[in-house]
Amino acid sequence: MKKMFYVLLLILVLLGLAAGAGMWKVHRLAASRLPISGETIFTLKPGTGRLALGEQLYADKLINRPRVFQWLLKLEPTLSHFKAGTYRLTPGMTLRDMLALLASGKEAQFPLRLVEGMRVSDWLAQLRNAPYIKHTLKDDSYPTLAKALGLSDTDKIEGWFYPDTWLYTANTTDVALMKRARQRMVKEIDRVWKGRMDGLPYKSPDQLVTMASIIEKETAVASERDLVSSVFINRLRTGMRLQTDPTVIYGMGEHYKGNITRKDLETATPYNTYMIDGLPPGAIAVPGPASLKAAAHPAKSNWLYFVADGKGGHKFSTNLNDHNRAVRSYIQVLKDKNAQ
Repeated sequence: MKKMFYVLLLILVLLGLAAGAGMWKVHRLAASRLPISGETIFTLKPGTGRLALGEQLYADKLINRPRVFQWLLKLEPTLSHFKAGTYRLTPGMTLRDMLALLASGKEAQFPLRLVEGMRVSDWLAQLRNAPYIKHTLKDDSYPTLAKALGLSDTDKIEGWFYPDTWLYTANTTDVALMKRARQRMVKEIDRVWKGRMDGLPYKSPDQLVTMASIIEKETAVASERDLVSSVFINRLRTGMRLQTDPTVIYGMGEHYKGNITRKDLETATPYNTYMIDGLPPGAIAVPGPASLKAAAHPAKSNWLYFVADGKGGHKFSTNLNDHNRAVRSYIQVLKDKNAQ
């Protein structure tokens, strides 16, 4: 009997040691840092169970003991409540940290910078190349986008989306992101329109947006935006044509190759403000908040002309003679730079 007792005791001791060793392995695995040197995107598909997750982590070389991993999930069942999604794993993160992240459902967010001064067509091209976006638009045409947004026409496509760095999670659709940008821009335009200066020659918010887009393309100098706005407002009030090159370029479409010729200035398009009176029929780019503000609150001035000064800004004039001198000065600056 004594011998049997010692055998059983030995077995119990060995089992205890084995259990202790197993627990140690489990805790060691849970506390081990993920073998990654930089941020890593990890996608967990819907319906993934414990075994499948272990196999995926092993295949991705994030763990080296899939059986111990299963023990961990059994011993700590709270760690097995993971949710499908795309997550960002960071260096220094432990396996326990990763499982907690998967359980939280806090998916990785990806930035997409949609810049003011670009056309909506440029934004749609960016969306085509953005990672983890779900593409639902069959093409990048404005009619296709208008239909997807539930708009009856394309009149409020160009210029009617808010420029910003937009964050999105994996599988966000292109339409969903553009809808967010549009909703914010509509609110911003409504706010600016309601707070605009009295007496401006705009018949609708569309015309204010069109003016803002022209200002956006004419200058990147913050302190000049309201001055540029005043030039165009003064021209509208006196019946002068706007004569702004960015509208000509927009009207040329794919025919624009980097330069504007005299023939281009004399070719009639709905956007050629050397040929038409007043504003063109719509925006030529996406205006930023500062340009919208400038369109709604132009400086009080007598300026009717402006030209680049060769130093990053513009020279403003009240009459054609002074403007022509400023143009000759600018041409000389360009010649001097080319001669260097």
